[in-house]
Parts: sequence; C-alpha cells; structure tokens
Amino acid sequence: MIAGPWLSGPVQIDARERWRAFLGAGFGILVTALVSQWIVGTTPSAVWLIAPMGASAVLVFAVSASPLAQPWAVIAGNTISALVGISCALLLGDSIWAAPLSVLLAMVLMFGMRCLHPPGGATALLAVLVHATSYEFALVPVFLNSVLLVLAGVAYNNLTGRRYPHTQRASNAPSVAAARFSTADMDAALAHYNQVLDVSRSDLDELLHHAELASYHRNLGALLCADIMSREPVAVAAGTPLDEAWALMRKQRVKALPVIDNTRGIVGILTMADFLRQVGLDEHTGIGGRWRAFIQRSGPTHSKKPEVVGQIMTRKVQVASADRHVIELVPLFSGGGHHHIPIIDNENRLIGIITQADLLRALYRAVQPNA
Repeated sequence: MIAGPWLSGPVQIDARERWRAFLGAGFGILVTALVSQWIVGTTPSAVWLIAPMGASAVLVFAVSASPLAQPWAVIAGNTISALVGISCALLLGDSIWAAPLSVLLAMVLMFGMRCLHPPGGATALLAVLVHATSYEFALVPVFLNSVLLVLAGVAYNNLTGRRYPHTQRASNAPSVAAARFSTADMDAALAHYNQVLDVSRSDLDELLHHAELASYHRNLGALLCADIMSREPVAVAAGTPLDEAWALMRKQRVKALPVIDNTRGIVGILTMADFLRQVGLDEHTGIGGRWRAFIQRSGPTHSKKPEVVGQIMTRKVQVASADRHVIELVPLFSGGGHHHIPIIDNENRLIGIITQADLLRALYRAVQPNA
C-alpha cells in the first residue's frame, strides 16, 4: 500500500466496521433530513438541512470515539460557529474579510469552550456565504440538525456495538504499559507533540496497552513455563520442622519452599512472609528474641507454638502447568501479588518453580533486539 506525505495510510478497520459506518452516516442524515423537513416545512424559502451535517455525520458514525465527534462538540461547535458566521455577515457584509474571520473566530471559541468540531468551520463559512443575517439560522436549521444527528448517532452506535457518547474511562485491564511510564510521562509526551489528537487520553492509554501486549505476545507467544522454570526445586513436607525449613531456605538462598506430599503433589507453599507473620512485626522491640524463640524447637514439652511447616504454610497455592505460555503468568506476577509459582506436570506433580526473577529474565531476553 502506497503512503507518503501527501497520501494517508490505510485505515485499519475491517469491511464490517466500514459498512457499519457507511450505513450509519446515511441513516443519520436521513433521520435529520426527515424530521427537520417535517418541523420546518417544504416551502421554497425554508432551509431544513445544511451541508456541514454531512461532515458531522462522518465523525459521529465513522469515528464516534473521537473527542471531535462527541455530542457537546457537534451541537455546541456547529451552533457557536453559526452565531460567529452570522455576526461576521452582519458586521462585514460582502467583504472578503468576513469568510476568513468567521472561521478564525469560530475556532477560537470552539477551542475555548472545549467543543472543537471541524464541520463547525464550514458552518461559520456557510453563514457568511449565504449572507445569513438572522440569528434564527443558528437555531434552525443548525442547532436542530445537530441535535437530531446526535440523537441518531446515540441510537445507531449503541445498537451496533459502539459506545456513544464515548466518555473517557479508565481501563479495567491491568496495564502492562503502566509500569513503563507514568501519567506525568504521558503529559510530557503530549506537551512535546503539541498537536490536537483525534483520540481521547483514555483511548490512547488503552491503545498503548494493547500494543504492548501484542509486542509481548509476539516475543513471548511461543515461550512455555517449561522453558524458563527452575527445575527440581527444593521442597519440604508438611511435617518438616520449622527450624529445618528455615535452615534450608537460608542454605539455598530462596524465599519460598513448595510443600509437597508423598507423590510430590502441591499441598501448600512456605514463604518468608509466613515466618514473619508468626513473629509479629508490629512490635519492633525484642524482635530478635521472638524470632529465635519461634524457630527453636520446643522439645518434648507441650506447646501451642507452631512446630512444623504445615502449621504456618499458605495452603492456597497458585500453580501453572509446564506447557502453559509464559505470557499468561504476567498478570499473576504484576497484579496478583504472586512472587513464586510452582510448575506441575500432567499428573500434578511438582517439577519446577518460576519466580519473579525468572520471569524478568525471560522478558528481558525477549525484548532484546538481538535476542
């Protein structure tokens, strides 16, 4: 497909969406014309439809997510511009200055009132060219046409699966891009770009989110948990004494130990957090003594203090199969609060473990240009 400075690139939508927009624009103009003609009448001098509504229809039905196509922009942008055009026609008459001044002032007011709508410039110019000298022109047909077109847009877009009005909203999906840049970074980028964007800020953030997910899928799509997991992880049984489990964690320099049964099935996981909860971190005084007392075995005497792994381990464990795609674990680590995910085989036996460090190494290798 040829593209260049004078030729725009292809529009990335399928045939179904194109026909939805085509039919919607025709439907909107038809509704606007029929109702306006019924209200205004068909006398030779009656003006019941204006040409800029065609441009407004393209925005409302083809790019309904655009800030330039929202109801306030359509109605206020067209009406304010009509008022400006009429004023210029009254003040300057047939002067050549009336046309450029009407468009200029219309843009100034639309920017100031946050209702920028490109067809508004055409509406202002039309008022000058037809020598509209009555402010009733701004009410009928301009305001009337704009309201009817918006109402048709609300009905048609929502019935065909497009949210309209398209208000800005936060994405419900956990944003991979959120970790890459902040709101302040987005503000700085937009300030540097310094041009009007035909997309809302929330939609731009969502587009970046989906683009980054697509990038991760492209780079990590074929990578399986078996490819990056640490094999034959150190594990303990539920009956393992706590002092032995602690010594094993220190020796192996790990922060979590899967807890398994006789068939190597997962029954829980023991983490540093499980130990720390038992010691009581809220009170800082004497924490060292409490730690030593907790780790030390009680011996033959009866004690209510936990003695074995099964008494303090986390029983609800998030696991993943060895043939699961690594990309599916990203939400678990980024938004699910998980730091270690045991990997199991087809018989639910422990065969490996993936930590946040393992995932980060895999992501780093995947995004390297020469990886």
